[in-house]
Amino acid sequence: METYKHTRLLSVISYITWIGWIIAFILRDKRDKVTTQHVNQALALNIIGILISAGNRIDSSIIHWAAGIIALIALILTIMGIIRAVQMSDKPLPIIGNFKLF
Repeated sequence: METYKHTRLLSVISYITWIGWIIAFILRDKRDKVTTQHVNQALALNIIGILISAGNRIDSSIIHWAAGIIALIALILTIMGIIRAVQMSDKPLPIIGNFKLF
């Protein structure tokens, strides 16, 4: 595995808010597969966060319950992603790891 200068830093930052994702997306080396994998997964988690927020605005207890479960899963996936980013692992996350958004 080829190592790039800021792989670990950019991979971790990508999971921390939209601003972190934008910074990591702009500053990443496009040949760096580890950072690209984490930036892609972080984007999927950010999109899930938007959908959860939209679901919470709907006045239905079933949707609120489902959004809560999905939010918990997204939080666990985010923590797993950060841990894998620190380890510089390019192993995809469960559920969302195989989606390629860019």
